[in-house]
Amino acid sequence: MKGICILGATGSIGVSTLDVVARHPDKYRVVALTANGNLDALYEQCLAHHPEYAVVANENNLQAFKDRIANSPVADIKVLGGAKALETVSTLDNVDSVMAAIVGAAGLLPTLAAAKAGKNVLLANKEALVMSGQIFMQAVTDAGATLLPIDSEHNAIFQCMPAGYTAGQTAKQARRILLTASGGPFRRTPIADLDAVTPDQAVAHPKWDMGRKISVDSATMMNKGLELIEACLLFNMDPDDIQVVIHPQSIIHSMVDYVDGSVLAQMGNPDMRTPIAHAMAWPERFDSGVAPLNIFEVAHMDFEQPDLQRFPCLRLAYEAIKAGGIMPTVLNAANEIAVEAFLNEQVRFTDIAKIIERSMAKFTPDVADSLEIILQADRQAREVANTIIGELNS
Repeated sequence: MKGICILGATGSIGVSTLDVVARHPDKYRVVALTANGNLDALYEQCLAHHPEYAVVANENNLQAFKDRIANSPVADIKVLGGAKALETVSTLDNVDSVMAAIVGAAGLLPTLAAAKAGKNVLLANKEALVMSGQIFMQAVTDAGATLLPIDSEHNAIFQCMPAGYTAGQTAKQARRILLTASGGPFRRTPIADLDAVTPDQAVAHPKWDMGRKISVDSATMMNKGLELIEACLLFNMDPDDIQVVIHPQSIIHSMVDYVDGSVLAQMGNPDMRTPIAHAMAWPERFDSGVAPLNIFEVAHMDFEQPDLQRFPCLRLAYEAIKAGGIMPTVLNAANEIAVEAFLNEQVRFTDIAKIIERSMAKFTPDVADSLEIILQADRQAREVANTIIGELNS
């Protein structure tokens, strides 16, 4: 049996991972679960899966959760608190696989720690790779870790790569990646109406059940921009060789175009348990609980190019990865601040891209060759973005 640590257990990826684990109790056992704020859900998960460790990232809630576990049927669970504890459970000797599903920059350090410890890293946190770039990929190589992508698009690309492919390699026969996108809820909304979009409208994704931050990223297509950067690193491809394709049915999850004219596509119902089960069972396969795809119900599939006037965040992501250095870190940090401000109704939906673009203009693409430089750029970009938000509201 393999031991698994789930970083971000109460989010949609964490919940889906536990669903897959429950289907294969002979193959996986839960060693550690972590959460930040949804401690009622974490408590129920502890009762159901009885991990050895539970981590409460927000230490303000730590003692109350410790007391709750101490007076429960699973009182032997070790409860830890704080950001450092996330790294502790990611590197435990009896952890074979780490599901990295913490949203945003908060997931960087524990995910990087798992890579440095040589774990099977099931990467659902795209921001960790966007921020740390080659530092992360080098850590995977140096430690002999196995990196398996969980994003449905990157997992699809991975499945379409040649036999024996390892993340970070160049697949010389692959000339282009077609990275699919649903287009989100505003694909047909008049551009003039986007100023008035509310947070509730932005998080109402037509195909995927995701957290609020990721749903907003999908609506702006920053999610696809981050995935573009991630794909450049995971598959060692130039950004000009990665084409974003809007495919609203979300049945084809991405494609790889080969030099002989073949285009391989991975298809399936839009359910994150498919890529999760693929990565957990790799290099084998096992049941995910996802219903078989009924191709006759699909009937037809549509494809279109993204409109960069409608989705300026996608343009900014291309600019960031082409500039290189700290710019992807700046892009990600400014986006996190801008999205949070939008969800708190401090700025308009269309201000998100403006905040990111103005933030990026304050930086030069300095070389990002150390974790210290990356974390400093992250802090500074957040400060700049918050300043810009203040100016927009003044």
